[in-house]
Amino acid sequence: MHDNHFLRERFLEIYRRYFSDIQLKNKVVLRFGRKTKTRLGSIMLNRKKESIVTINGLFRDPQVPVFMIDATLAHEFVHYLHGFSSEKEQLYSYPHRGGIVDRELKKRGLAEILLKQKIWLKEEWPKIIRNR
Repeated sequence: MHDNHFLRERFLEIYRRYFSDIQLKNKVVLRFGRKTKTRLGSIMLNRKKESIVTINGLFRDPQVPVFMIDATLAHEFVHYLHGFSSEKEQLYSYPHRGGIVDRELKKRGLAEILLKQKIWLKEEWPKIIRNR
């Protein structure tokens, strides 16, 4: 079973491998949230100025491959570095407009994981939802 410690370890690996050029301006807290069909993850800034990254609770299931968790963490961290729900300067008006997240992920060498994520979501995610 994946837990919050596992999330932290995965985040640190993703950060070291693909985002080490980005200075963390505030604390990043990682946790699993509620189970949902449509939202893979989210990021928000709390009153303590911590960026809270919440990952879909269904991802606790070991049937969900690690690359799905990694892709979701990387996606949420792109929002962080673009200044959404972080103490960094906001670079864009909208968090997804024009494919800015996918473009950033590809630029940082995450094109393959992004493709694997899209295929898995199409082929396997409906099975996870049905078995829920």
